[in-house]
Amino acid sequence: MTASARWRTFRAHCATVRGQVRYALVARQLELHLPPSPALVVDVGGGAGHQAIQLARSGYQVTLLDPSQEMLGEARKALDAEEDAVRGRVELVEGVGEQARELLGAERFEVVLCHGVVMHVEDPASLNAALASLARPGAVISVLAKNRDALAMRAGLEGRWSDAIAALSSDCDVGGLGVPTRGDSVSDLFALFRRVSVEPVAWYGLRVFTDHLGDQAPGPDLPEILELEWEAGRRDPYRSVARLIHLVGKRKLTRVTDGAGRSSARSGPETDPWP
Repeated sequence: MTASARWRTFRAHCATVRGQVRYALVARQLELHLPPSPALVVDVGGGAGHQAIQLARSGYQVTLLDPSQEMLGEARKALDAEEDAVRGRVELVEGVGEQARELLGAERFEVVLCHGVVMHVEDPASLNAALASLARPGAVISVLAKNRDALAMRAGLEGRWSDAIAALSSDCDVGGLGVPTRGDSVSDLFALFRRVSVEPVAWYGLRVFTDHLGDQAPGPDLPEILELEWEAGRRDPYRSVARLIHLVGKRKLTRVTDGAGRSSARSGPETDPWP
C-alpha cells in the first residue's frame, strides 16, 4: 500500500465509530493526567495532527514529530484552518521516534505522547528509551499500543474463526492499514517504562465493544457508545479484552544531595540523568 493509500485509509478510519472512540477516549483519558497549559508537549508519530491540534487549541505548546512527509503535509493543511494562535503553538518536525533526541536537541518536554507507533517498530525498548530521553523529570509519558492479550477478539467477533484461532498463539495480526503489526502486553510495556525510570501511573482499554464494527459510521447513539467505552476501558475485566491499551507513566524525579548530605527532588532539566 502506497503512502497516499495509507493516508486515505487512515482518514476514512477516523470518521468511523472505531476512529471516533479512539480519539475521543484517548483525549478524555489524557485530561486526567496532563499538567495545566501552557506546557511543552511532544507528539511522537503524531501523523496528521489530530491530538496535537486539539492540545494546541487548549493552550499547549506542541512539537509534532512524524517520519511521513505526507502526514506532515496533512497536518499543515489542518493547521491552516486554525486560528493564528493555535498555528503558532504547533511545530512540525520530520523524523522517526528513535532519533527524536538528535532531531529535537536539548529541549525537554512536560508531556511525551506516542500513540499508535510502538506496534510498528521492531524494537519497542529503543523507542521507549527515546521517549524517556525527551521527558523532563516529573513529565507525563503516554503510549497507545495494540493489546497482545486480546488479538483474537476482533477476528472472533467478526466470525473469522480460523484467524481467531491463529491469533490466540500469535503476537501480531493484520491491522486496518493492511500491514501486520505487533501486539504488546501491559506488563511488558510497563516493564520497559521502569527500565528508563518511568513510573507506571494508569492504563486504559480502548474499543472493548466496538472493535468489530469495521467501517461503520457514527450514528445518533455515539454519545452512549463513548460513555460505555469510557466506563469499560477503566475497569476489569473489560479493559483486558480491548483492542488497544493506553498506558500512562511519569518520569521519576531525580534525587539531588547537597554537601550536608540532605536529599531533595528536583523537576528541572538540569537534573536530567540522560547524556
